[in-house]
Amino acid sequence: MPIPLARRALLGAGAGLIAAPAVAQAGFPNRPIRLIVPWPPGGSADTQFRVLGEIASKTLGQPVLVENRPGASGTLGVAAMGAEARGDGYLLGQMPVTAFRLPVMRSRPSWDPIKDFTYVIHLTGYLFGVVVRADSPWKTWDEFLAYAKANPGKVSYGTPGVGSTLHITMERIAAERGIEFLHAPFRGGADTSQALLSGAIDAQADSTGWAPLVDDGKFRLLVTWGAERAKRYPNVPTLKETGVDIVSASPYGITGPKGIDPGVVRALHDAFKAALFDPAHVAVLERYDMPVIYMDSAQYTAFARDLFEQEAAIIRKLGLRMD
Repeated sequence: MPIPLARRALLGAGAGLIAAPAVAQAGFPNRPIRLIVPWPPGGSADTQFRVLGEIASKTLGQPVLVENRPGASGTLGVAAMGAEARGDGYLLGQMPVTAFRLPVMRSRPSWDPIKDFTYVIHLTGYLFGVVVRADSPWKTWDEFLAYAKANPGKVSYGTPGVGSTLHITMERIAAERGIEFLHAPFRGGADTSQALLSGAIDAQADSTGWAPLVDDGKFRLLVTWGAERAKRYPNVPTLKETGVDIVSASPYGITGPKGIDPGVVRALHDAFKAALFDPAHVAVLERYDMPVIYMDSAQYTAFARDLFEQEAAIIRKLGLRMD
């Protein structure tokens, strides 16, 4: 079930960018801003946020310092923001889709994705796909699924963690096709790719961190999960083209702890919006086949409410629990 992005607006780089004086008038910031990236260094999100933060710091007049906190399917940073007592704008982080799922999977959730956060700006989403080693016997996605169905519990795939979009989507595919996969969670894409290279797992479901290995001929890309074929891989079908009616992009943006002053939110939004459409940042998105999916603070807040309802419904339908 594709996640609708009806509220998104794709705006050009010149659309209403606010200059530094708006930040100065709010008296913010007067010290560095911490930006939590809940994945290991070197992946697509880490690279993207480092470039985004560097550009935004020029407008803000203070450094934007990236902190990597990998683990728990990308939610360690979310937990840190949720536990933060002060919503002063100096602690921000990526809000991965897993943050909307794990509270539904636990009897005593550590955070409420709607009540515990301030939504600043929505940014982008991933291009996901499934890769296997180039020397594997599966040349197509249909061959891969057919083998997995004929061999229950023998075909393993790796993802960035339990409850991640990669894990949930693979389990939706398994449920639809009557397949029993063996799921292997890892801390991030680099670890998953290494496991696939070594033969520890049979496939990797992940974002385009696998692209260099596909381009080098070490991995074979079987399918992508977007609404349309990836520009870099026009010969690779989408899930929908193979008969699996799913579009999955795991859209995300920047949030902070609850209670951030509206003027501070506005200043942060304006700085990160300018950075989002900066050519240097757009080039990074294009490198990883990631679209611009801009939403302002109000649009992002409304989108988050809809997303929480959708993800909760999927989790309950699959019956996934973590305790």
